[in-house]
Amino acid sequence: MNRADVQQPVSAGIIAALVGYTSSFAVVLTGLTAVGATPQQAASGLLALCLTQAVGMIWLSRRYRMPLVLVWSTPGVALLAGTQPVDGGWSAAVGAFVIVGVAYLVTGLWPALGLLIACIPAPIAQAMLAGVVLELCYAPVTSLVRSPGAIIPIVLVWLVGVRLAPRWAVPAAFVTAGVVIGVEMVHTGTGVAASALAPHLSLTSPTWTWAAVVGIALPLYIVTVASQNVPGVAIMKSFGYDVPWRASMATAGVATIVGASAGAHSVNLAAISAALAAGPDAGADRSRRWIASQSAASTYVLLAAASSALAALVTVAPAGVIATVAGLALLGTLANALEGAVAHRGGREAAVITFLVAASGITAFGVGSAFWAIIAGLLVHFVLDWRTDRVG
Repeated sequence: MNRADVQQPVSAGIIAALVGYTSSFAVVLTGLTAVGATPQQAASGLLALCLTQAVGMIWLSRRYRMPLVLVWSTPGVALLAGTQPVDGGWSAAVGAFVIVGVAYLVTGLWPALGLLIACIPAPIAQAMLAGVVLELCYAPVTSLVRSPGAIIPIVLVWLVGVRLAPRWAVPAAFVTAGVVIGVEMVHTGTGVAASALAPHLSLTSPTWTWAAVVGIALPLYIVTVASQNVPGVAIMKSFGYDVPWRASMATAGVATIVGASAGAHSVNLAAISAALAAGPDAGADRSRRWIASQSAASTYVLLAAASSALAALVTVAPAGVIATVAGLALLGTLANALEGAVAHRGGREAAVITFLVAASGITAFGVGSAFWAIIAGLLVHFVLDWRTDRVG
């Protein structure tokens, strides 16, 4: 066997894991904290995500000899970051994560559920996501005004990265943020206890409340299926791979359920990372590219060990630093969601209404704006469609 047949997929998998992790782990910590997790519980969630998706990846790629990549839902955790704690607190959020896992499992075993979600117009789902992440994307701007000395270096490094190496722009911004945090710790004499650096799982018994089911589980499921699972299948198809939908969704569901009590919000098929592991960079021999998934899984296991240390750094970071990194990481998500929301003239009104309701941050009957955005968008969509049919 040619050494390159192994080296290329191995390196591609490592790069996919590193880019995926460093580009969005700050969003994961921010999102889990927003729905009630303590820093320790958020670190546990990051650790659980790394481990469960790694195990799922190893099984799927070995079973089907495909470069199938599982990741956490960045759009989903961005949705969490724009959500207020619901009735029942963190345990209710954990209960919502369990329901999301069950929904993935049912989607794999009962394709009709996936078809039902597919009936939701894509512009409405994308507009909901855009509205939810909008406030998070303000962070680089507002933080720059409050703390220019800490934020300017991060933004400048990110901008240079976008110009020279877009794939590494957010990781480079994170490294710069780490330097800023280190300088601040030296300046203020702040330290981090050694015990806080050791990776650990913090288990929480799930509880179920109506507000968490409707306000967290349902939007999280919809946005992940629409923004991760379906595009992930399409990307794999473009490289000549037919994703085993039932097995992939069932694996993602089991992984999410297993990790939920430790704080893992969602394990699902990759979209962008799928292109890194399944594309030509993973080697000319398509039959060997499944090795990329194996190396990505191994890399995530190693990265899991850094979860608590990263969460500890977040707690001592100057105000706005982590929010800035998270906001920069979500600019691509925001841009893609806005494009998907208004790309077609038909149905644009419904998408705009969805976006405005989601961005408003309203809470009614204990349920957050993401759910009401979907309801408002679907209502406008059906009214306008009915009117069009009647006029025709």
